[in-house]
Amino acid sequence: MPFRDLRDYLAALDKAGELMRIGAEVSPVLEITEIADRVVKKGGPALVFEKPAGAAMPVAINLFGSIPRVMRALEVGSWQEWTDRLDFFLEPKMPTSLLDKVRTLPKLVEVAGIFPKVVKDGPVHEFVATGDQVDLGALPVLQCWPEDGGRFLTLTNVITKDPATGGRNCGMYRLQVYDRNTTGMHWHLHHDSARIFRDNARLGRRTEVAVALGGDPATMFAPAVPLPPGVDELLFAGFVRHEAVEMVKCVTVDLEVPAHAEIVLEGWVDADERRCEGPFGDHTGFYSLADDYPVFHVTAITRRKDAIYPTTIVGRPPMEDCFMGFAIERMFLPLMRKTLPEVVDYHMPFEGVFHNLMLVAIDKRFPHHARKVMHGIWGLGQATFTKVIVVVDADVNVHDPAEVAWKALANIDPQRDLEFVTGPAETLDHASRAPWWGSKVGIDATRKWPTEGFAREWPGEIVMTPSVKAKIDALWPQLGLQL
Repeated sequence: MPFRDLRDYLAALDKAGELMRIGAEVSPVLEITEIADRVVKKGGPALVFEKPAGAAMPVAINLFGSIPRVMRALEVGSWQEWTDRLDFFLEPKMPTSLLDKVRTLPKLVEVAGIFPKVVKDGPVHEFVATGDQVDLGALPVLQCWPEDGGRFLTLTNVITKDPATGGRNCGMYRLQVYDRNTTGMHWHLHHDSARIFRDNARLGRRTEVAVALGGDPATMFAPAVPLPPGVDELLFAGFVRHEAVEMVKCVTVDLEVPAHAEIVLEGWVDADERRCEGPFGDHTGFYSLADDYPVFHVTAITRRKDAIYPTTIVGRPPMEDCFMGFAIERMFLPLMRKTLPEVVDYHMPFEGVFHNLMLVAIDKRFPHHARKVMHGIWGLGQATFTKVIVVVDADVNVHDPAEVAWKALANIDPQRDLEFVTGPAETLDHASRAPWWGSKVGIDATRKWPTEGFAREWPGEIVMTPSVKAKIDALWPQLGLQL
């Protein structure tokens, strides 16, 4: 059975010994960050702070802070299991026999049951505050780092509606709390929500917004997934959890939100209003600079009576978001292979903070194949922001940075094998020559072929013969070597 809500997930973590409850009073200003940072970097458990200073509700953090934990949250037994399940939907095959039809039927029933469904009511409406009752100060919102511009909501599901199609969009954007009923809305230029905001502005409309905090872990995770435009993140959550996400209508805006969320903020953003937002200690390990962003006016807060405030921190890796990013990497490998079938595997090391470095292993089939792959990746959604792409041969383990560095540095002639391009840059790339655009580099670290103009002999790698390795394996216990 899928997790129904956040507390269902916390109970599972508790049972597995992956949850620690902290009864001491700890401040949401810097102190929770310092504790959580130490815990995540040591591979520690999820945390619930039961007495955050100045607030009446507990704080849950580090919910996705390890590879086993994020797999548990997404109910994925193995990444191969995920690939096999996804392949059925990516390449449906017509059943040719009665047995095939019987085997296919449960999967078709599953597809029909994963679309979000609106229900009459849900726990998130147990408490409703509107008008003068709205007070964001009642939430234990963190100030994460010393130079932050204030307190920020971070583990968010920001929900908007496309004015042209009526389709829902969900994204994970930070919100700086300004006062009791306004926050910043940190929509980057390239985000789908920012495009919806601009489309509404052209129509002379405000953008209605709902911000859900908490829910089942797949629903909490889904807004971070870079899905193609027009694909509902909550449909994706339903696919992940094998069951539809139940939704309820908002109180003051024309949107639906997860019925089993812990807290929901409702309101609107106006195209003509901007306010300084930031600085913010970001996932790059540096502070993103202060700038003017739209203002979110909160018209209602709905929540469970015994709500838990979920949050996360970002900063110098490894952090909780690194493990979320790794899960996204694994989940999207089958999709990347549909566009670039020569890709054997890829990896975005934590130190590359998602958009700075991608290591790609390919089945090289023709001259300069690596360059075709580089440009293909730069044309794939948010992968367009990848600053450095290193392409290696299929026999290189891209999850071993030491092996990649050894092979890449040995295999390149820098002037010949580096491909420089200019194009869109991530907003948080503080080194790009201008906001939103800059240069990128692809490194062809594959073995070079005569058809690529390489006239010299390519040397073989030093590898011991299998027979000698087997003989020493058998002899090893007698050698007394403790390694």
